[in-house]
Amino acid sequence: MAGKQLVAVTGASSGIGEAVAKAFSRAGHPVLMMARRLERMEALNLPDSMARQVDVRDRAAIAAAVKEAEAEYGPVDMLFANAGIARLADIGRQPPEEWDEMIDINTKGVLNSVHAVMSGMMERRHGTLFMMSSIAGRKIYPDHTVYCGTKFFVHAVSESLRDYLSDYDVRVVVLSPGVIETEVLSGVLDPQTLANYKANKLKIGGGIGPEHVADLMLHTYQLPQNALVQEIVITPTRQKY
Repeated sequence: MAGKQLVAVTGASSGIGEAVAKAFSRAGHPVLMMARRLERMEALNLPDSMARQVDVRDRAAIAAAVKEAEAEYGPVDMLFANAGIARLADIGRQPPEEWDEMIDINTKGVLNSVHAVMSGMMERRHGTLFMMSSIAGRKIYPDHTVYCGTKFFVHAVSESLRDYLSDYDVRVVVLSPGVIETEVLSGVLDPQTLANYKANKLKIGGGIGPEHVADLMLHTYQLPQNALVQEIVITPTRQKY
């Protein structure tokens, strides 16, 4: 593992987060996995890894997990602020509690994750932040009102962070995937919205595998520190919008 630095992934128990943990582990990196479903992460049985049950709304829990992993494996050089939830619904009938959940996890959770590692990266003048947004952070979609708002937030914060951290040689990469084969639909509680999403997904021939996203991220990370891919936008070929 000489020269391979610690990477930290939130939302690592499934989907893109799980795929990224696997890809970086295969590349020889020690991995800190954080998510609410501890057993799912432990079942991955990755070498030189640490799995911690963390809700990204809990800033102290993230900081504690990072501190513990860094004591074992050295400083975090890559953070994937990935944890998120998609409570998609018609805004006219959506319960406000669903707004609260998305805002707290998708926006505050991202900031809480970044906060745990940013100062160390600045001190070392080295590091990469991958920020999970979405194609819905670049365009609006029916029944995505608050979800789009949270992802537009990630784009705006990432642009500002990129400007701020560039003076410290820290890279900020926004990840904006389209339809990916993940468990995102499990967060959709509105039956009509769920049916519409599934119909559109079927129309375009389904999503693409999260492993393709993870491979792109690994390649981006492996570029020289002075080379930055500012944003990764990946969708199925037949996804037109």
